[in-house]
Amino acid sequence: MNETTQSQDALRSEARIAHGALHRLRQDLFVDAFAFRPLPPLEDAKISRWVPWLPERLRRWARWLPHLTVGFFSVLVFLAGMADFGPGSLQGLLAAGLAVLVAAAPLLTLFRPVGAYWLSLCAALVGGITDLAFSPYASVFGNTAFPTLLAVMVLVVLRTRPRLAVEMWLVTFGVAGVLTVFIGADPGDLPPVAVFCGAVLIAAAAVRAWREERRQVVETQSVTQEERTRRTLLEERALIARELHDVVAHHMSVIAIQAEAAPYRVKDTPPELATSFATIRENAVAALAELRRILGVVRSADPDAFAESDPEAPQPTLGSLDSLLDSVRGAGLVVEAVVTGSPRPLPQGVELSAYRIVQEGLSNALRHSPGAEARVEISYVLGGLGVRIVNGAPSRLAKPSPGAGHGVLGMRERVQMLGGEMRAEPTEDGGFEVAAFIPVANTAGQTKTGGNRS
Repeated sequence: MNETTQSQDALRSEARIAHGALHRLRQDLFVDAFAFRPLPPLEDAKISRWVPWLPERLRRWARWLPHLTVGFFSVLVFLAGMADFGPGSLQGLLAAGLAVLVAAAPLLTLFRPVGAYWLSLCAALVGGITDLAFSPYASVFGNTAFPTLLAVMVLVVLRTRPRLAVEMWLVTFGVAGVLTVFIGADPGDLPPVAVFCGAVLIAAAAVRAWREERRQVVETQSVTQEERTRRTLLEERALIARELHDVVAHHMSVIAIQAEAAPYRVKDTPPELATSFATIRENAVAALAELRRILGVVRSADPDAFAESDPEAPQPTLGSLDSLLDSVRGAGLVVEAVVTGSPRPLPQGVELSAYRIVQEGLSNALRHSPGAEARVEISYVLGGLGVRIVNGAPSRLAKPSPGAGHGVLGMRERVQMLGGEMRAEPTEDGGFEVAAFIPVANTAGQTKTGGNRS
């Protein structure tokens, strides 16, 4: 009883497998067989990679190289089909019609690949039957239609999916075997031709599978890179939010303290004025609480190598530039700092962003240009602040850095947030330059004399 049940289960499993295979065969070769699936032209990136020496004018024509190649092959097939028969005879007319039918199949692969296979298979059958009608010793594979059928099957596999190689091979040689038996032709060349075509189609399927795998890897890498870039921007924005939280919280605290102390500085303060100051203080305290509630979650240790370890420490400004320069000099970087213009008090957000840009620029110089010298320029100009960090070429090999490019993204975020402009690019001598301009409204205050910072 158990053996019978196992046999029935095995038969059901085999039946399901066979049904699934027939279903896939039907979906691949019969359903929408003549659907319009045009072959797109080559991408400009591929042309630049394959033929970088090609002039720019010819590159737009090179995009259509696969189409031109298939068209040229079709012309050769037509000429080869007409070469064996002279014009004027019935055999010549049949050969001309068959040559057109055979040559049309490769062209059709550019637009309707599965339909091209059926057209080519019909042409091969017609060619085999025609040859046998004129010569009883002819072979089903003895005309140009069958090699063209093999070429069409290869093109279809390269254009669609690898499993069509097996499906077309089974259909083709199943039909060829039935035709050979039906007309009584010599089947001696059928097995070797089937083996040869199978090897060719397997090679085409392997190429198609490799291309598909490579495309998926490239897509995965692109998605991963985009995700990494987006995550880096979010982390940098979180860091900026934390710093701005500290700046705004400081000012709101000052407003709350001043509003609380103001009524005691005036004798016999009017009740309306005292109420106004109390309202100002309450709103400032509420704003502080809201800031801490929303942005407090982003308070964390600064991941940068030169950031303060105390998360409660005041945020740095350009006045802290000397300590930053001492830190990087202690790490082995030779750096010169120059301040031009008349230094003046700037908004804390601008000071903090300028400090972070200098910090990140020097960090990049340490990581990517070991042994190079760096120069920091701070320019107080009318309407804004200019920051420039430039370093020379490395004197020794730099160690790989997995975060390459992320610091530049963060600097660009800071500058764009303040409405400024930034440029980051390699220099002609092999170094790197970061230049930013942050617009600042004129602020009254004490000025200092600019000069070199040692």
